[in-house]
Amino acid sequence: MALRLSDPAPSITTPSPAADPAAYLRCVAETAGIQDRHRRHQARKELLHAGLTAPADGPAAIARALVAVAEAAVTLLESEPREPGFLNLAGIAFYELGALGPAERLLKAARSLDPQLPELARNLGELERRKRAGVTTLAAVAGALGPLSTRAKKVAAAARPATGMTLSLAMIVKDEEEHLGRCLEAAAPWVDELIVVDTGSTDRTTQIAREHGAQVLHHEWTGDFAAARNVSFDAATCDWVMYLDADEVLVDGEGPRLRELLGHVWREAFFLVETNYTGALEEGTAVTHNALRVFRNRPEYRFAGRMHEQIAQHLPSYLPERVELSPVRIDHYGYLGVVRDTKGKGRRNIELLERQEAEQGSSPFLHYNLGSEYAAAGDRRAALERFRKAWALLESRPDLGRFGFVPSLAGRLVKALRICGEHAAAIAKGDEILALFPGFTDIVLEQAFAARGLGDDAWAAELFERCLSMGDAPSAYSPTVGSGTYLARAGLADLRLRQGDADGAEQLLRRVLADHPRFLAAVDPLAQLLLRRGVAPAGVAADIHALAAEGTAGVCFMLAVALYERGAVDVAESELRRVLELQPGNENARIALAEALLSQGRLAEAAAEAGACGPRAASTRVFAQLAAGDACAFDGAGLSDGELAAYEAWRAALAGEPIPALPAAAAPALLTALGALLHLEDYESFGTLLPAWEQLALPWRRRTEALAELYQRRGYLESAAEQWIAIVHQAGPDERSLRALSAIAAARGFAQDAAVFASEADALAA
Repeated sequence: MALRLSDPAPSITTPSPAADPAAYLRCVAETAGIQDRHRRHQARKELLHAGLTAPADGPAAIARALVAVAEAAVTLLESEPREPGFLNLAGIAFYELGALGPAERLLKAARSLDPQLPELARNLGELERRKRAGVTTLAAVAGALGPLSTRAKKVAAAARPATGMTLSLAMIVKDEEEHLGRCLEAAAPWVDELIVVDTGSTDRTTQIAREHGAQVLHHEWTGDFAAARNVSFDAATCDWVMYLDADEVLVDGEGPRLRELLGHVWREAFFLVETNYTGALEEGTAVTHNALRVFRNRPEYRFAGRMHEQIAQHLPSYLPERVELSPVRIDHYGYLGVVRDTKGKGRRNIELLERQEAEQGSSPFLHYNLGSEYAAAGDRRAALERFRKAWALLESRPDLGRFGFVPSLAGRLVKALRICGEHAAAIAKGDEILALFPGFTDIVLEQAFAARGLGDDAWAAELFERCLSMGDAPSAYSPTVGSGTYLARAGLADLRLRQGDADGAEQLLRRVLADHPRFLAAVDPLAQLLLRRGVAPAGVAADIHALAAEGTAGVCFMLAVALYERGAVDVAESELRRVLELQPGNENARIALAEALLSQGRLAEAAAEAGACGPRAASTRVFAQLAAGDACAFDGAGLSDGELAAYEAWRAALAGEPIPALPAAAAPALLTALGALLHLEDYESFGTLLPAWEQLALPWRRRTEALAELYQRRGYLESAAEQWIAIVHQAGPDERSLRALSAIAAARGFAQDAAVFASEADALAA
C-alpha cells in the first residue's frame, strides 16, 4: 500500500522524472530563480508532488522517477532541512523505493517538526507494517540509493527547530495605565524587545512602559489603527513580531511554549488561543477564538484598515502549512462591560468604523464589525441589520470558509435574530449554518433558546441536551465557552423550574456551579429555590459558597440580592460586607448595604454608607437623615428636581415650617419615602410626611388611589379600605375601586363582603 501525500494531487506541468530524470532535476533547480519566497516554495512542493504522481511505464521507469524525486527533495532539504512537508515527501519516495531506513528517519524528522502534518501518522504506521514484512530496497536502484540515503540521513539529523530566534512585542497604547503593567509584566520575560507606540496618553502609560524596559515611540493619533500598528512593526528588529493590546495578557505558564514557537522557521505566522472575557469579569462568561498574533518580521507584513485592522491578507493563504494553530493562550479583558464603558470604546469604535465605511465603502468584514459594536452597545436591531448585510454578501461565495470571521458572524447573526424575537428565523438560519459548520454548539444553544421563546419547551429541552452531548465547539469557530456544558445546563434548569421540577432544576444548577464556579447567573435561581424550600438563609449562603468560587465578590453580591428579596436582611448584610472587603470601591455593593441597613432601621449607619457613594445614593442618604429627624443635615446635592421637592417638603415639616405646594414630579419620591416609613413601622415620621402628599399638584382621585394602593401593598388593609371607600363616596362606585375592596375583604377573611363587591364590579364591567 502506497503512502499518502499531505496535499491533493498537483496540476503543475513538468518534465517526467521517469522519462527524463535530468530534465526534471533541472526544473527543480530552476526554482531558485523565483524571487517570491512563497511562490518558490509552492513551485517546489508542486514539482515534488508531480514527480510522485507522474505516470510511468513499468517498474524500472517508476524506480527512476522515485530516485529523481528523492534526489530533488534531499537537495532542497540540504539547503533548508526544516521543511516538514518536504521531509514527508522525501520519506515517501524512499519508502516506495524500499529504502525503509532513510524513509523512517525522514518521516520521524517531519513528525518532530510538525506532529499534525496530514497523513504523516498513517505513513509512519504503514512504514512499520512494511518493515515487519521484510521489504528491501529495489535492486535496480540500490547503487544509486547508497550515497543518496547517506545524504538523507544527514538531512533528517539536521531537521531540528532553529535556535537563537528573537521576538519583538509591538504595541500601540493610549491612556492604558490601568492595564499596561499587567500586560508587560506577563510578556516581558519571554520577549527580546518591547516596543510601545503611544498615541497621545495623558496618564502614566508611557512611564509604566519605560519602567518595564520598553522603547517608547510617539505617533499622532489620526483615527487609523493600522497606521499606528505599522509604526510599531517598523521599529521591530527581532526575527518575529508579536502584537498585543494593553488589555491582553499572556496566560501564566505559556511563556516557554511561546518561545518554542520561534524555532518553527518553516512557519510565517501563528494563531494564539485568545479568551475574550465578556459581561462582568466575575461572571466568567467568555468567547474563545484563534487570534493571528505572531508573524515573521518581514516588511510585507503590515496592517490595513482604520478599525479592526487586518494583516492576514498579506500571508500566503495558498500555503496553509505556513501558518500554525498554536496552543499558546492569551486572555483579553477589553470586552468586559466595565472596560468598554470606562474607556468609551463602543462609541469610539462605531465612529471609526462608520468613517472607514464612508472612505472605503462597505464590506462583509466591516458590516460584521459594526454589527458587533452595535450589539455590545445594546442596539439590537442595528446589530441584526449589519449581521444580515454581512451574511448576504458572503453566503453564496464558494470560498466562504477562508474568511476566519465567518463562524463568529454566523453565531452572532443567529443570536441577534433570537434576541430580536425572530425565533423561527433563528432556528431556520441555524440549520443552514450547521450544514456549513457542523459541531458548532453555539448555534444549537441559540436554537434551544429560540424554541423556548416559541413556547416549545420539549423541543428546547431536546436541543439543550444535544448541546451537552456535543460539548464546546472547536476554537476555530470562536465559540462561547460553556455552550456545550454549563450554559446548556443552566438553560435546561430554567425549563425544569418552569415545569415545576424543582428537584431536577436544583440538580442541574448544582452541576452548573460545579462545572463553572464563577457563573453568577446560577447563583440567584439556586438560592431562590433553596429559600422557597425552607432552607435557613445562613444555610443557603453556606451551600452556595461551597459550590461557587469562594471569596468571589460577584457570588456574594448575587447571594445578597436573593437573600434581601426574601427578607433575610441580616444575612444579606453579611454578604454585602464581604463584597466590600474584597472590593472596597464597589459602589453598587455599598448602596445595597445602605439599603439593607435602612430596612433594619439603622438610619445613621445607612446615611454614612450612602454618603460614601456620591450622587447615586443621594436619595438613600437624605431619606436616612430625615427619617432620623436630622433636618439640619439636609443637603439636596445629587437629587433630581422631583426628589429635591419631596425631601424639602419633609425637611420643612420636621422644622415646623409650612409645607409648600409640590409639583407632580415629586410624587414618585414622596410615595417611595412613605412606603419605606411604613416598612420601618415609623408611624410618627409617616404622620409627619403624609400632609405633604396632600400638597401635590395631582388630582384628588389619583392621589387617593396611589395612597390606597400603597397601603394595600404594605398590608395596611384597613387604611387601604378607608381610601377606596372615600373614593366610592366622593366619585361613586366603579369597577376598579370595587375590585380593590373585594380583594381587601377577601384578605381580611370577609368572604361574603368580598363576593358582594366582586358581583357589583362584574355588573359595572358588563
